[in-house]
Amino acid sequence: MTDHATTPDAGTPEGIDDAVRAELTSLRESIDNIDAAVVHMLAERFKATQRVGRLKAEHKLPPADPARERDQIKRLRELAAGAHLDPVFAEKFLNFIIAEVIRHHEAIARA
Repeated sequence: MTDHATTPDAGTPEGIDDAVRAELTSLRESIDNIDAAVVHMLAERFKATQRVGRLKAEHKLPPADPARERDQIKRLRELAAGAHLDPVFAEKFLNFIIAEVIRHHEAIARA
């Protein structure tokens, strides 16, 4: 919580310059659109990994593939560096996704 009173709809301090408020609103709308795109891209990624999980289960393959995971982390770190995104953050993000994918694959294999 801040010391500033905020307007209920804008989430910004009262008395802020109208031009600043407009720019802040525009930037936040852009962020909201990017967040929506990220969610939709993750949904598509998980649809693909579910298909991988079913294929692995059908052929009695292990849920995890450490070599593939290492290659993906290396690739993502390089992409992140090229995009001026912290490679450590990118690796943490991918590790979180990989853990969830493995959990899904293990559940599919048990089913």
